[in-house]
Amino acid sequence: MKRTIIIAEAGVNHNGDIELAKKLIDAAEDAGVDYVKFQTFKAENIVSIHAPKAAYQKENFVEKSDTQFGMLKKLELSDEMHFVLIDYCKNLKVKFLSTPFDIGSISFLKELGVSIGKIPSGEITNLPYLRAMSRAFPQIILSTGMSYLAEIKAAIEVLLESGTLKENIIVLHCNTEYPTPMKDVNLRAMSVIGRELSVRVGYSDHTLGIEVPIAAVALGAELIEKHFTLDKTMAGPDHRASLEPGELKSMTLAIRNIEEALGEAIKLPSESEVKNINAVRKSIVARKEIKAGELFTEDNLVVKRPGSGLSPMEWDRVIGRAATRDFSEDELISINE
Repeated sequence: MKRTIIIAEAGVNHNGDIELAKKLIDAAEDAGVDYVKFQTFKAENIVSIHAPKAAYQKENFVEKSDTQFGMLKKLELSDEMHFVLIDYCKNLKVKFLSTPFDIGSISFLKELGVSIGKIPSGEITNLPYLRAMSRAFPQIILSTGMSYLAEIKAAIEVLLESGTLKENIIVLHCNTEYPTPMKDVNLRAMSVIGRELSVRVGYSDHTLGIEVPIAAVALGAELIEKHFTLDKTMAGPDHRASLEPGELKSMTLAIRNIEEALGEAIKLPSESEVKNINAVRKSIVARKEIKAGELFTEDNLVVKRPGSGLSPMEWDRVIGRAATRDFSEDELISINE
Protein backbone atom coordinates (compact mmCIF):
# COMPACT_ATOMS: atom_id res chain seq x y z
CA MET A 1 0.00 0.00 0.00
CA LYS A 2 1.47 3.33 -1.09
CA ARG A 3 1.07 6.05 1.53
CA THR A 4 -0.16 9.43 0.32
CA ILE A 5 1.69 12.43 1.72
CA ILE A 6 -0.83 14.79 3.34
CA ILE A 7 0.11 18.43 3.88
CA ALA A 8 -2.17 20.53 6.05
CA GLU A 9 -1.75 24.06 4.71
CA ALA A 10 -1.93 26.50 7.60
CA GLY A 11 -0.61 29.16 5.24
CA VAL A 12 -1.42 32.57 6.68
CA ASN A 13 -4.39 31.37 8.71
CA HIS A 14 -2.41 32.13 11.89
CA ASN A 15 -3.28 35.81 11.26
CA GLY A 16 0.18 36.80 12.55
CA ASP A 17 -0.49 35.29 16.00
CA ILE A 18 2.10 32.76 17.23
CA GLU A 19 -0.33 31.15 19.69
CA LEU A 20 -2.88 30.66 16.93
CA ALA A 21 -0.12 29.13 14.78
CA LYS A 22 0.66 26.64 17.58
CA LYS A 23 -3.00 25.69 17.82
CA LEU A 24 -3.02 25.04 14.07
CA ILE A 25 -0.05 22.70 14.50
CA ASP A 26 -1.87 20.89 17.30
CA ALA A 27 -4.92 20.46 15.06
CA ALA A 28 -2.77 19.16 12.20
CA GLU A 29 -1.15 16.57 14.46
CA ASP A 30 -4.52 15.49 15.82
CA ALA A 31 -5.79 15.02 12.26
CA GLY A 32 -2.92 12.62 11.51
CA VAL A 33 -1.39 14.52 8.59
CA ASP A 34 2.29 14.28 7.67
CA TYR A 35 3.19 17.96 7.43
CA VAL A 36 1.84 21.31 8.54
CA LYS A 37 2.86 24.07 6.15
CA PHE A 38 3.10 27.81 6.61
CA GLN A 39 4.23 30.62 4.28
CA THR A 40 7.53 32.49 4.54
CA PHE A 41 7.86 35.94 2.98
CA LYS A 42 8.73 39.56 3.47
CA ALA A 43 5.90 41.65 2.06
CA GLU A 44 8.26 44.26 0.63
CA ASN A 45 10.07 41.57 -1.37
CA ILE A 46 7.05 40.04 -3.09
CA VAL A 47 4.56 42.79 -3.81
CA SER A 48 4.65 46.51 -4.60
CA ILE A 49 2.97 48.87 -2.19
CA HIS A 50 0.37 49.70 -4.86
CA ALA A 51 -0.60 46.14 -5.94
CA PRO A 52 -4.36 45.63 -5.45
CA LYS A 53 -5.78 42.61 -3.69
CA ALA A 54 -7.18 39.68 -5.64
CA ALA A 55 -10.96 39.51 -5.71
CA TYR A 56 -11.16 36.68 -3.16
CA GLN A 57 -8.76 38.58 -0.86
CA LYS A 58 -10.99 41.66 -0.93
CA GLU A 59 -14.04 39.56 -0.15
CA ASN A 60 -12.49 37.56 2.69
CA PHE A 61 -10.23 40.14 4.35
CA VAL A 62 -12.02 43.46 4.59
CA GLU A 63 -9.84 46.26 5.99
CA LYS A 64 -8.99 49.89 5.34
CA SER A 65 -6.16 49.08 2.96
CA ASP A 66 -7.08 47.60 -0.41
CA THR A 67 -3.48 46.73 -1.22
CA GLN A 68 -1.87 43.32 -1.02
CA PHE A 69 1.10 44.88 0.75
CA GLY A 70 -0.98 46.10 3.68
CA MET A 71 -2.67 42.71 4.02
CA LEU A 72 0.49 40.61 3.70
CA LYS A 73 2.48 42.74 6.14
CA LYS A 74 -0.01 41.75 8.83
CA LEU A 75 0.33 38.07 7.91
CA GLU A 76 4.12 37.71 7.97
CA LEU A 77 5.83 35.21 10.25
CA SER A 78 8.91 36.80 11.81
CA ASP A 79 12.24 34.95 11.88
CA GLU A 80 11.78 34.30 15.58
CA MET A 81 8.31 32.86 15.01
CA HIS A 82 9.84 30.37 12.56
CA PHE A 83 12.27 29.15 15.22
CA VAL A 84 9.44 28.75 17.72
CA LEU A 85 7.19 26.83 15.32
CA ILE A 86 9.94 24.49 14.12
CA ASP A 87 10.85 23.66 17.73
CA TYR A 88 7.18 23.18 18.52
CA CYS A 89 6.80 20.63 15.70
CA LYS A 90 9.87 18.69 16.85
CA ASN A 91 7.98 17.53 19.93
CA LEU A 92 4.98 16.39 17.90
CA LYS A 93 4.21 13.81 15.21
CA VAL A 94 3.76 16.38 12.47
CA LYS A 95 6.62 17.90 10.45
CA PHE A 96 7.15 21.58 9.66
CA LEU A 97 7.15 22.97 6.12
CA SER A 98 6.83 26.45 4.71
CA THR A 99 6.52 27.93 1.24
CA PRO A 100 9.07 30.66 0.49
CA PHE A 101 7.79 33.47 -1.73
CA ASP A 102 11.05 35.32 -2.36
CA ILE A 103 14.75 34.55 -2.82
CA GLY A 104 15.70 35.69 0.70
CA SER A 105 13.05 33.41 2.20
CA ILE A 106 14.43 30.47 0.23
CA SER A 107 17.85 30.97 1.81
CA PHE A 108 16.33 31.45 5.26
CA LEU A 109 14.36 28.18 5.14
CA LYS A 110 17.41 26.30 3.86
CA GLU A 111 19.41 27.62 6.84
CA LEU A 112 16.65 26.37 9.13
CA GLY A 113 17.17 22.85 7.81
CA VAL A 114 14.03 22.58 5.68
CA SER A 115 14.76 20.02 2.93
CA ILE A 116 11.55 20.16 0.86
CA GLY A 117 10.92 23.21 -1.29
CA LYS A 118 7.33 24.09 -2.13
CA ILE A 119 6.92 26.26 -5.24
CA PRO A 120 3.57 28.11 -5.20
CA SER A 121 1.55 28.51 -8.37
CA GLY A 122 2.37 32.19 -8.74
CA GLU A 123 6.11 31.49 -9.08
CA ILE A 124 5.96 28.89 -11.85
CA THR A 125 7.12 31.46 -14.43
CA ASN A 126 9.75 33.06 -12.13
CA LEU A 127 13.04 31.84 -13.62
CA PRO A 128 15.46 33.18 -10.94
CA TYR A 129 13.17 31.84 -8.21
CA LEU A 130 12.96 28.38 -9.80
CA ARG A 131 16.73 28.16 -10.06
CA ALA A 132 17.16 29.25 -6.44
CA MET A 133 14.61 26.65 -5.25
CA SER A 134 16.35 23.89 -7.14
CA ARG A 135 19.73 24.78 -5.64
CA ALA A 136 18.35 25.10 -2.10
CA PHE A 137 16.18 22.02 -1.73
CA PRO A 138 16.82 18.41 -2.84
CA GLN A 139 13.07 17.72 -3.05
CA ILE A 140 10.60 19.96 -4.86
CA ILE A 141 6.81 20.25 -4.78
CA LEU A 142 5.49 22.32 -7.69
CA SER A 143 1.97 23.76 -7.69
CA THR A 144 0.52 24.51 -11.11
CA GLY A 145 -2.54 26.72 -10.65
CA MET A 146 -3.24 29.09 -13.57
CA SER A 147 -0.75 27.15 -15.73
CA TYR A 148 -0.70 25.70 -19.22
CA LEU A 149 0.97 22.33 -19.69
CA ALA A 150 3.78 24.00 -21.65
CA GLU A 151 4.51 26.31 -18.69
CA ILE A 152 4.72 23.35 -16.33
CA LYS A 153 7.09 21.60 -18.71
CA ALA A 154 9.28 24.69 -18.93
CA ALA A 155 9.44 25.02 -15.14
CA ILE A 156 10.41 21.37 -14.76
CA GLU A 157 13.15 21.79 -17.35
CA VAL A 158 14.57 24.71 -15.34
CA LEU A 159 14.57 22.58 -12.18
CA LEU A 160 16.29 19.69 -13.97
CA GLU A 161 18.90 21.95 -15.54
CA SER A 162 19.59 23.43 -12.09
CA GLY A 163 20.28 20.03 -10.57
CA THR A 164 16.98 18.66 -9.26
CA LEU A 165 16.46 14.94 -9.89
CA LYS A 166 13.22 14.25 -11.72
CA GLU A 167 12.22 11.56 -9.24
CA ASN A 168 12.44 14.20 -6.49
CA ILE A 169 9.79 16.42 -8.10
CA ILE A 170 6.08 16.12 -7.35
CA VAL A 171 3.82 18.26 -9.54
CA LEU A 172 0.52 19.30 -8.00
CA HIS A 173 -2.53 19.96 -10.13
CA CYS A 174 -4.18 23.03 -8.65
CA ASN A 175 -6.76 25.76 -9.19
CA THR A 176 -6.08 29.08 -7.49
CA GLU A 177 -9.63 30.36 -7.12
CA TYR A 178 -10.54 30.45 -3.40
CA PRO A 179 -12.84 28.56 -3.12
CA THR A 180 -12.63 26.65 -6.41
CA PRO A 181 -15.99 25.94 -8.12
CA MET A 182 -16.44 22.23 -8.81
CA LYS A 183 -16.82 22.91 -12.53
CA ASP A 184 -13.31 24.38 -12.59
CA VAL A 185 -11.47 21.60 -10.72
CA ASN A 186 -10.62 19.64 -13.90
CA LEU A 187 -9.21 16.77 -11.83
CA ARG A 188 -8.41 14.64 -14.89
CA ALA A 189 -5.71 17.18 -15.74
CA MET A 190 -3.64 15.71 -12.90
CA SER A 191 -3.35 12.44 -14.82
CA VAL A 192 -2.53 14.32 -18.02
CA ILE A 193 0.36 16.08 -16.27
CA GLY A 194 1.75 12.78 -15.04
CA ARG A 195 1.38 11.02 -18.38
CA GLU A 196 2.60 13.81 -20.66
CA LEU A 197 5.51 14.98 -18.51
CA SER A 198 6.44 11.63 -16.91
CA VAL A 199 6.42 13.05 -13.38
CA ARG A 200 4.99 12.14 -10.00
CA VAL A 201 1.73 13.97 -9.40
CA GLY A 202 -0.46 15.18 -6.57
CA TYR A 203 -3.23 17.67 -5.94
CA SER A 204 -3.47 20.97 -4.07
CA ASP A 205 -7.12 21.62 -3.27
CA HIS A 206 -9.05 24.85 -2.75
CA THR A 207 -12.61 23.50 -3.06
CA LEU A 208 -15.09 23.52 -0.21
CA GLY A 209 -15.32 20.07 1.36
CA ILE A 210 -13.18 16.94 1.25
CA GLU A 211 -14.47 14.85 -1.66
CA VAL A 212 -12.15 16.16 -4.38
CA PRO A 213 -8.88 15.38 -2.53
CA ILE A 214 -10.21 11.89 -1.82
CA ALA A 215 -11.04 11.43 -5.51
CA ALA A 216 -7.54 12.64 -6.39
CA VAL A 217 -6.02 9.87 -4.29
CA ALA A 218 -8.17 7.34 -6.12
CA LEU A 219 -6.80 8.75 -9.39
CA GLY A 220 -3.19 8.33 -8.27
CA ALA A 221 -2.23 11.46 -6.35
CA GLU A 222 0.92 10.85 -4.30
CA LEU A 223 0.48 14.06 -2.29
CA ILE A 224 -2.53 16.04 -1.11
CA GLU A 225 -2.33 19.62 0.12
CA LYS A 226 -5.35 21.23 1.75
CA HIS A 227 -5.84 24.55 3.57
CA PHE A 228 -7.19 24.35 7.11
CA THR A 229 -8.17 26.78 9.83
CA LEU A 230 -9.48 26.72 13.36
CA ASP A 231 -12.55 28.71 12.32
CA LYS A 232 -13.79 29.51 8.79
CA THR A 233 -15.46 32.71 9.98
CA MET A 234 -12.19 34.34 11.06
CA ALA A 235 -10.95 37.39 9.16
CA GLY A 236 -8.32 36.53 6.58
CA PRO A 237 -7.95 35.76 2.87
CA ASP A 238 -7.91 31.95 3.11
CA HIS A 239 -10.12 30.96 6.07
CA ARG A 240 -13.31 30.59 4.06
CA ALA A 241 -11.80 28.06 1.63
CA SER A 242 -10.19 26.04 4.43
CA LEU A 243 -11.22 22.98 6.40
CA GLU A 244 -11.90 23.16 10.10
CA PRO A 245 -10.10 20.61 12.34
CA GLY A 246 -12.87 18.01 12.32
CA GLU A 247 -13.09 18.16 8.53
CA LEU A 248 -9.31 17.84 8.18
CA LYS A 249 -9.38 14.73 10.34
CA SER A 250 -12.25 13.26 8.30
CA MET A 251 -10.36 13.90 5.07
CA THR A 252 -7.22 12.24 6.41
CA LEU A 253 -9.11 9.16 7.59
CA ALA A 254 -10.92 8.90 4.26
CA ILE A 255 -7.65 9.12 2.33
CA ARG A 256 -6.09 6.39 4.45
CA ASN A 257 -9.16 4.21 3.79
CA ILE A 258 -8.93 4.85 0.04
CA GLU A 259 -5.23 3.95 0.06
CA GLU A 260 -6.06 0.61 1.61
CA ALA A 261 -9.03 0.06 -0.69
CA LEU A 262 -6.98 0.65 -3.84
CA GLY A 263 -4.99 -2.53 -3.20
CA GLU A 264 -2.81 -4.07 -5.89
CA ALA A 265 -3.38 -4.19 -9.64
CA ILE A 266 -4.23 -7.90 -9.51
CA LYS A 267 -7.72 -9.39 -9.69
CA LEU A 268 -8.11 -12.41 -7.40
CA PRO A 269 -10.31 -13.38 -4.45
CA SER A 270 -9.34 -11.52 -1.31
CA GLU A 271 -8.41 -13.29 1.88
CA SER A 272 -11.64 -12.14 3.51
CA GLU A 273 -13.93 -13.43 0.75
CA VAL A 274 -12.39 -16.84 0.01
CA LYS A 275 -14.50 -18.34 2.79
CA ASN A 276 -17.66 -17.29 0.93
CA ILE A 277 -16.91 -19.13 -2.32
CA ASN A 278 -18.53 -22.46 -1.47
CA ALA A 279 -21.51 -20.80 0.20
CA VAL A 280 -22.30 -18.46 -2.70
CA ARG A 281 -21.24 -20.33 -5.84
CA LYS A 282 -23.09 -23.32 -7.21
CA SER A 283 -22.45 -26.92 -8.26
CA ILE A 284 -24.09 -29.48 -10.50
CA VAL A 285 -26.60 -31.49 -8.45
CA ALA A 286 -29.26 -34.11 -9.09
CA ARG A 287 -32.62 -32.53 -9.91
CA LYS A 288 -34.25 -35.81 -8.89
CA GLU A 289 -33.22 -39.39 -8.06
CA ILE A 290 -30.78 -40.81 -10.63
CA LYS A 291 -29.99 -44.53 -10.90
CA ALA A 292 -26.57 -46.01 -11.72
CA GLY A 293 -26.19 -46.35 -15.50
CA GLU A 294 -28.77 -43.66 -16.23
CA LEU A 295 -27.54 -40.84 -18.53
CA PHE A 296 -27.13 -37.34 -17.14
CA THR A 297 -29.49 -34.95 -18.95
CA GLU A 298 -30.85 -31.46 -18.61
CA ASP A 299 -33.97 -33.02 -17.17
CA ASN A 300 -32.29 -34.79 -14.25
CA LEU A 301 -29.56 -32.24 -13.44
CA VAL A 302 -29.77 -28.72 -12.02
CA VAL A 303 -27.37 -26.06 -10.70
CA LYS A 304 -27.65 -25.17 -6.99
CA ARG A 305 -25.61 -24.06 -4.03
CA PRO A 306 -23.20 -24.96 -2.43
CA GLY A 307 -20.18 -24.54 -4.67
CA SER A 308 -18.19 -27.40 -3.16
CA GLY A 309 -18.99 -29.86 -5.95
CA LEU A 310 -18.56 -30.02 -9.70
CA SER A 311 -18.53 -26.52 -11.25
CA PRO A 312 -21.42 -25.61 -13.58
CA MET A 313 -18.70 -24.69 -16.08
CA GLU A 314 -18.35 -28.49 -16.50
CA TRP A 315 -22.02 -28.82 -17.55
CA ASP A 316 -21.31 -29.77 -21.19
CA ARG A 317 -18.80 -32.41 -20.11
CA VAL A 318 -21.31 -34.02 -17.74
CA ILE A 319 -24.36 -34.10 -20.03
CA GLY A 320 -24.62 -37.47 -21.81
CA ARG A 321 -22.41 -39.38 -19.40
CA ALA A 322 -23.72 -42.39 -17.49
CA ALA A 323 -24.07 -42.23 -13.73
CA THR A 324 -21.61 -44.62 -12.10
CA ARG A 325 -23.78 -44.92 -8.98
CA ASP A 326 -27.12 -43.89 -7.58
CA PHE A 327 -27.69 -40.20 -6.74
CA SER A 328 -30.45 -38.88 -4.51
CA GLU A 329 -32.26 -35.59 -5.15
CA ASP A 330 -30.05 -32.52 -4.49
CA GLU A 331 -26.93 -34.65 -4.13
CA LEU A 332 -23.72 -33.22 -5.61
CA ILE A 333 -22.89 -34.94 -8.90
CA SER A 334 -19.51 -36.60 -9.41
CA ILE A 335 -18.10 -38.33 -12.47
CA ASN A 336 -15.26 -40.80 -12.95
CA GLU A 337 -12.71 -39.80 -15.56
